[in-house]
Amino acid sequence: MQLNDYMPTINGLRNVIDITLVFIIVYVVLKLLRGTRAVPTVVGMVLLGLLYWIASTEGLSTLEFVLRYAVVYIGIAIIVLFQSEIRQALIYFANRLRFPILKRQRGQFGGSVYDEIVLAVTTLASEKTGALIVIERNIGLRNFIDAGVQLDARISYDLLVTIFNPTTPLHDGAVIIQNERLAAASVFLPLTKNPEISRELGTRHRAAIGITEGSDAISLVVSEETGSITYVEAGKVWRNLDTTALRRLLLDAMEIPLVQKRIEKTKAVSEVESEVTTSQI
Repeated sequence: MQLNDYMPTINGLRNVIDITLVFIIVYVVLKLLRGTRAVPTVVGMVLLGLLYWIASTEGLSTLEFVLRYAVVYIGIAIIVLFQSEIRQALIYFANRLRFPILKRQRGQFGGSVYDEIVLAVTTLASEKTGALIVIERNIGLRNFIDAGVQLDARISYDLLVTIFNPTTPLHDGAVIIQNERLAAASVFLPLTKNPEISRELGTRHRAAIGITEGSDAISLVVSEETGSITYVEAGKVWRNLDTTALRRLLLDAMEIPLVQKRIEKTKAVSEVESEVTTSQI
């Protein structure tokens, strides 16, 4: 058999791969757009295209002329209107590809650091002290860190609770955690522009949503009015969480397996028992 005999098979396989990739891309884009403010705009553009097709087929020359030159600016309009959605889509694809260089911060938190964060948030919630904690993941937040009060301190329960004490100068704004370190405090974040956000959410919650829309960071919010705990990831909000739910969401986001937590807890208990035995001897 000659090479030409294999060409139909190769071309057929190439077409299948081509169609499959286009289908996947369209499916992912529609999934990202579903339930967002971009949907009505997309529908409007589809109707505009349909109107142009009608003008072309029915000989409506004036309308066709106007729409033809309007198409030139559609690319710019898409970037302006969908800048938030485009950014989220790029973040989504980058996280799914999981290049080694992008995985450097996944699973960075050990049990002790995680416990300090959860304990501090729980304490602040019980005292109805407002707080906003942002945890950096793959996408760097250096521009926000540089704009705040840089600390580069070890994360501890006492430090987090002290920072958000209303009598301290650093309580206003957010705290950013980077590489298992408390990188900066009193950081002011961009507010979300999503009109579908509930009016019940104040500036602190809107800032928590805004930073997760422009990056893959996660945010923890303590309401000053109700003392409720809110978790935010990729613009999605989980409200009125208890300690168990908050722990589970954090572990999942930072990709810390529950087995690791059990091992660390067992190790800590063993060290305490060893110290007690030594002191008794």
